[in-house]
Amino acid sequence: MTTVGAAAGDSGGSPAAVAPGERGATRIADRVVAKIASQAAREAVGTLHPDAAPPHATVAVHHDSARVRVHVELDYPGDIGGRCGQVRRQVVQRVGALAGMHVPEVVVHVERLHLAPAFAGARGRTR
Repeated sequence: MTTVGAAAGDSGGSPAAVAPGERGATRIADRVVAKIASQAAREAVGTLHPDAAPPHATVAVHHDSARVRVHVELDYPGDIGGRCGQVRRQVVQRVGALAGMHVPEVVVHVERLHLAPAFAGARGRTR
């Protein structure tokens, strides 16, 4: 059994003895924040149309704030504005909780609308 003490590589102080300003900082990569935002958008959108691509996000991180752009595909007909609001709220909440960042801006781009299967079957096509 080997014992490690102060003479065998201890830096001379316990972690609690180092001042908070000298401990360093944690930096969360932009792509990690983008993955968190994408997952939050998936949670907010709910069930996707079979042909829909999953939501994806791009972010710009500056210090402790992140500006987010989320790209989604939604079902139509539906409350598009309400769904975009849900995406914004969910992204702000999840990025704040998981990354500890302030999110002053979430831009939601609706890239494509998919006709809901029930609506498409009921209308049919007429000539």
